[in-house]
Amino acid sequence: MTAEKQGTEREMIKIGFDNEKYLETQSAHIRQRIGQFGGKLYLEFGGKLFDDYHASRVLPGFEPDSKIRMLLQLKDQAEIVIAINASDIEKNKVRGDLGITYDMDVLRLIDAFRSMDLYVSGVVITCWAGQAAAVAFQQRLEGLGIRVYRHYPIQGYPHNIPLIVSDEGYGKNDDIETIRPLTVVTAPGPGSGKMAVCLSQLYHEYRRGVKAGYAKFETFPIWNLPLDHPVNLAYEAATADLNDVNMIDPFHLAAYGETTVNYNRDVEVFPVLSAMFQKIMGESPYQSPTDMGVNLAGSCIFDDEAVREAARQEIVRRYYEALCDRRQGKGSDETVFKLELLMKKAGVDASIRPVVAYAQQKAENTGLPAVAIELPDGRLIRGKTTELMNAAAGVLLNAMKVLADIPKRAHLISPDAAIRPIQTVKTKHLGATSPRLHANEVLIALAISATTNPVAGLALEHLADLRGCQAHSTVILSETDLDVYKRLGLQLTCEPQYQSNRLYHR
Repeated sequence: MTAEKQGTEREMIKIGFDNEKYLETQSAHIRQRIGQFGGKLYLEFGGKLFDDYHASRVLPGFEPDSKIRMLLQLKDQAEIVIAINASDIEKNKVRGDLGITYDMDVLRLIDAFRSMDLYVSGVVITCWAGQAAAVAFQQRLEGLGIRVYRHYPIQGYPHNIPLIVSDEGYGKNDDIETIRPLTVVTAPGPGSGKMAVCLSQLYHEYRRGVKAGYAKFETFPIWNLPLDHPVNLAYEAATADLNDVNMIDPFHLAAYGETTVNYNRDVEVFPVLSAMFQKIMGESPYQSPTDMGVNLAGSCIFDDEAVREAARQEIVRRYYEALCDRRQGKGSDETVFKLELLMKKAGVDASIRPVVAYAQQKAENTGLPAVAIELPDGRLIRGKTTELMNAAAGVLLNAMKVLADIPKRAHLISPDAAIRPIQTVKTKHLGATSPRLHANEVLIALAISATTNPVAGLALEHLADLRGCQAHSTVILSETDLDVYKRLGLQLTCEPQYQSNRLYHR
């Protein structure tokens, strides 16, 4: 075990975002927007309602569940509609972060909302064209007592406005029955048709003579931060594979003389949306795509430098992620090149992550994979690959020892009583090719050891202190170890290298 201090200026993970202010002001702003439209608002909810770890990384202090907590402050006024594209059902499209298909995620979302006493009024299957998988999914939902609505493709969408805003366009879609002032439209992922669902509902409402409005909730880019602010560059890094580009909102600048930031897709489609609003409502309530947003995250930043530093780290992490995706055949050269350009814009490289060089040094000395962790006070801890466990597991034990002031040579887990029996089960009964324990296996062994070994219990008490710490591996970790690091909240990067030269890696 090795620990190295990186200077007194790195005493702790700095917080730069006021989460409580965000919850209060954001919910109040949405209530205000509901009132602006006479008491009925359709709110397109972009990004992740649950587990928004990107926001929590680049806005230190932002809690991953902040959006849903904010929505809970409005739960008596709100209902939720979930949109899913029929083509995504047909293609079995998978959420990359969860590893489940979009249709299964709809069920997960409904369960999650209901567990929080949030009312889900239905599911809209968009781009409906009678796809067999979509028909089966509708039948499954209805069998579970969930209302399902169909929205259809419209020829020439989004530019053929006379057809779109007519009985043969939006009027052909099922009219979603809503009963509360705020209808939140969310989805398993991008491309689900959330905006079209909102506008279709506006058409139905106005055709009935009911006044209603539309607004958009997107955390990023943050409209009142500069275009080249690291937080906004980090958003571009996160969506590098989608070719999203931040840009100055020209409509907002022309209307108000104020420079704000939006992204290319909203800016490009705004003239079309404005024309739709005029056709549906008689006039457009918005002068710019920035006007449509209700995001107040920028006003809740109280330490700009802390936020900038966190965002710079995220840009480099996204770069390493793109390198690994390319190595695994899941990414492209174009994404890597775009991230290299973003790093240049942000003025960063891998040197801002001390864990990178520290892990590489260990790997060079041993000829085996290594992992390093930077603790909140700046100390660097590393773990090497041994006959008992892999480096991802070893560094966790080493980090907990340092945090608990446990001597380097103290045994937390008995090799003979705990580790080797697990290795025997792995290799002789479960078919594992390597006896080394993974991170999850070591943590379970540690938890069991803690029942008889007080020192192991003391170490385990500090496991939560690793949340938010930076980590780096000199090889691509297994899915098992990646999942453990994610659950622990470690902010990990990996070199785009496999541990072996085999063609099949798992």
